[in-house]
Amino acid sequence: MAAAVEVRLPVARKRLAKGDGERDLVAPGDTITTDPGYMRGHGTYLGDEKLIASVAGLVERVNKLVCVKALKTRYNGEVGDIVVGRITEVQQKRWKVETNSRLDSVLLLSSMNLPGGELRRRSAEDELAMRDYLQEGDLISAEVQAVFSDGAVSLHTRSLKYGKLGQGVLVQVSPSLVKRQKTHFHDLPCGASVILGNNGFIWIYPTPEQKDEEAGGFVTDLELVPLPDREVISRLRNCIMALTAQKLMLYDTSILYCYEASLPHQIKDLLKPEVMEEIVLETRQRLLELEG
Repeated sequence: MAAAVEVRLPVARKRLAKGDGERDLVAPGDTITTDPGYMRGHGTYLGDEKLIASVAGLVERVNKLVCVKALKTRYNGEVGDIVVGRITEVQQKRWKVETNSRLDSVLLLSSMNLPGGELRRRSAEDELAMRDYLQEGDLISAEVQAVFSDGAVSLHTRSLKYGKLGQGVLVQVSPSLVKRQKTHFHDLPCGASVILGNNGFIWIYPTPEQKDEEAGGFVTDLELVPLPDREVISRLRNCIMALTAQKLMLYDTSILYCYEASLPHQIKDLLKPEVMEEIVLETRQRLLELEG
């Protein structure tokens, strides 16, 4: 008896009509403009009285300032950004955090909440107990407090909505695909929540039944996550991978539309290229209708 073999044939790709707001895509060395009136921004340089792109990306014009936003880049921190990071080292009065930027970020002991949200000066006992709070490998959500001259980032977790992350799935995408919004914490109606880190680290986790404000972000729930919740999280993860593969911006609406478009398919089938293309095309059409 012959074993079943799955065969997938290529299909013609449907093309969307170009939007009016489509911007120029340039490669390194491309001439952006020969107009001497333009100012040189990030990702550009002057040569032979022409403004030339130094990175591959989208040309952005703000009045007379021209810059190129790179399509694939490390995270460049800005004050107020929400990030998801992983503790890499415990040092004296500080933790080193991997946040997808060129240099490790810093979380000072004085820039975090103590368990229970207690407010007081940090003592020598707190220094000794640092590894009890956060140790290597722990994931945290935090806010960018300051950016140093060398590009390194200082974080803080003083609000109770930040802190140590419990059970969930981490997805790493390009920071340029995460849309800046007023809030990056979203409880989606499908039963899971996401933290869209500006640094390209996305955390998907089961929506907690009640917000535990007293814990201060240190009590980790290690109970078994029910199968339906795990399936929702897996589907969301595969939807985010599909949106990333098709270079669509990630925010709560695009993720939810993609999740709804994926429901007719099995979770494992969402990783097939033709299914990815189909659900992202439907998501794109819905987003265009929403804007139009």
